[in-house]
Amino acid sequence: MSDGSNSTEAAPALRGHALIADEVKRLDNSPGVYRMLDDKGRVLYVGKAKSLKKRVSNYAKPTGHSARIARMISQTAGMMFLTTRSETEALLLEQNLIKQLKPHFNVLLRDDKSFPNILVTDHAYPQIAKHRGAKKAKGAYFGPFASADAVNRTLNQLQKVFLLRNCSDAMFDSRTRPCLLYQIKRCSAPCVGKISEADYAGLVRDAERFLSGRTTKVQEDLAEQMQAASEAMEFERAAALRDRIRALTQVQSSQGINPRGVTEADVIALHMEGGQACVQVFFIRANQSWGNRDFFPRTGAGAGEAEVLQAFVGQFYDQKQPPRMILLSHPIEDPELMALALTEKAGRKVELAVPLRGEKAELVANAARNARESLGRKMAETATQAKLLDGLAEAFGLEGPPGRIEVYDNSHIQGAHAVGAMIVAGPDGYMKSQYRKFNIKDETLTPGDDFAMMAEVLTRRFKRLLKEDPDRETEAWPDLLLIDGGAGQVSAVNRIMEDLGVEDIAMIGVAKGVDRDAGKEEFHRIGKRPIALRRNDPVLYFIQRLRDEAHRFAIGTHRAKRAKAVGATPLDDIPGVGATRKRALLMHFGSAKAVGRASLADLQAVPGISAAMAETIHGFLNEKG
Repeated sequence: MSDGSNSTEAAPALRGHALIADEVKRLDNSPGVYRMLDDKGRVLYVGKAKSLKKRVSNYAKPTGHSARIARMISQTAGMMFLTTRSETEALLLEQNLIKQLKPHFNVLLRDDKSFPNILVTDHAYPQIAKHRGAKKAKGAYFGPFASADAVNRTLNQLQKVFLLRNCSDAMFDSRTRPCLLYQIKRCSAPCVGKISEADYAGLVRDAERFLSGRTTKVQEDLAEQMQAASEAMEFERAAALRDRIRALTQVQSSQGINPRGVTEADVIALHMEGGQACVQVFFIRANQSWGNRDFFPRTGAGAGEAEVLQAFVGQFYDQKQPPRMILLSHPIEDPELMALALTEKAGRKVELAVPLRGEKAELVANAARNARESLGRKMAETATQAKLLDGLAEAFGLEGPPGRIEVYDNSHIQGAHAVGAMIVAGPDGYMKSQYRKFNIKDETLTPGDDFAMMAEVLTRRFKRLLKEDPDRETEAWPDLLLIDGGAGQVSAVNRIMEDLGVEDIAMIGVAKGVDRDAGKEEFHRIGKRPIALRRNDPVLYFIQRLRDEAHRFAIGTHRAKRAKAVGATPLDDIPGVGATRKRALLMHFGSAKAVGRASLADLQAVPGISAAMAETIHGFLNEKG
């Protein structure tokens, strides 16, 4: 210092505009991605730039920002940068980081599940089936469909029209007589030779033509065949063809929207109101509507329509193949850049458009209307949920309405196949992606000891939370625990939490009244007398629904575990024997015990079992025997 003193006082840390201006000095004009961090190192915002220096310097200006951006700048205590080779690469990296880091000021697509397809398998007699996930199996894929229900409805009708099998290859290979589907005219029974390979291939071609949009030709062919059968006085065959034509017409009418001028497109419409957003996506493939889905992205504390829709499109197609055309309700921030990024991803041209007239504009208007109606329903549900959470806080003296409620339950039969279950609810209702199941692992537990099972579940749950988020910086920590049980159960849970050093989370035990009548529940809390709520209190019904949902989830998890155990056989432990070979062996021999008695020659006669695998199976089962 100029006065020569030896003061060791540190210079105040920069933040906000001053910090950003200091960071700009060290940036160049490379494209890339920047992150804004708060004073605890949490990511506030992720953005992309054609020129990092020019883009970030905008934040260094003290004025001219929206309220949202001004709040973000004021909280910025650090920045991180990553350069890329192009702006397109920066855009893709930006959307990927947003999905990973979930920054508060970014728009975030919260529901990003995969969509099902219809698969026509690569086989002499192809199977038609629903397929979800990676397209690893050989065959022709048609989709995506908006939901499993949309696929199931279409498959159901296609079976009536084209009579294609839906059984697995193992089932197909083991049939000796037609199944029920043949009897009710839903399958042509290729498994037992009721149709030739050439005729079946013709049905497959017709199904693929229909799924590719060439429905008129399929209907014409069926009509000609019906006329020929009628003229030949083959009235039963003519009636069957008539039924197939009717089923085909029903498929088309059930789809509702069948645009003539749009072969392949996703129609994406946004509606925003009261700080909330709904995006409606319609899937148009082969001139047919294959369903729609609504999404409720987080709006990043107040982003505008262009930013919300841009972020949605980028994140929606992060793991999905984009169609040839995307029809939008609003312009996005960087349409040319987004089109280029999606074109590179698809390996063919992808066009983005905001249609203003004609059939495409009508499709967008229809999607926008659906988005508006969906958001209206969502906001009504959210308002009701907010009132219930406020009522819950008032009834039990909580510090405020809980943002995350965790409800725990156990399920078992006399201690067997024991599981614990956790459901989660919050301001938007049930948070099903946060549900968790716990297989009870402690083999020393007394069968049916609910206290011990609850202790294991809560210990595992909160030990993991303490390990992953000791500073409670994420929304994974609950504000309230609901426990199925009375004073003893609540005391036991409290001791567990004290042992873990987690003593500031409210908990309520829900116990049935003396006559175990719903509506006479008693509520237990540590250090307070039990209370009851009025029979017609909405908060009471709310708690009952939460408890019933936890019980439903626990029962379902238990039944799945029990079913898996019931279906277990010694074959499960044989190296190299997976589900397909196990099924083939059981189909061939009838039981696992019969497999154990089989000779090497008998084992080798099973489809899919080589000589080496037969020796492995024979040796394993005889050693076990």
